[in-house]
Amino acid sequence: MKPDLSALAIWAAALWWGALTSVGFGVVPMLFANLPTPAVAGAMAAKLFSALTWLTIGCGLLLLLVFRSNQPSVPINRTQDATLFIALGMLLALLSEFAVAPRIVARQDLRLWHSVGTVLYALQWVCAGLTFRKLAAYR
Repeated sequence: MKPDLSALAIWAAALWWGALTSVGFGVVPMLFANLPTPAVAGAMAAKLFSALTWLTIGCGLLLLLVFRSNQPSVPINRTQDATLFIALGMLLALLSEFAVAPRIVARQDLRLWHSVGTVLYALQWVCAGLTFRKLAAYR
């Protein structure tokens, strides 16, 4: 019995988009609303965003491997469209982790780097959502 790779791809895309959605729009705002100081909330948020980077890389690699398998259960036109969004989402996550986050931790021009980080996160969220949408539409 062959595994259903299209279902695996949809689950990976759903996990990626769902994690970005819940952490970025739910958990992190709650940290700042409920923890004693913004510094404590920021430190915890940084750890969550770092974990999301590695989740993004894991889901992205899994999606790319599924697409590369050339299984008939994975539609070629959907994979070509989604591959761009996956690669871009992974790049955005890595830029956030290694270019933006260190500057925020070093407290360099916080307004600028928080804004850049927010834009990169929002674009990553869009990439994950479009990937999920493209894969789910086929199902």
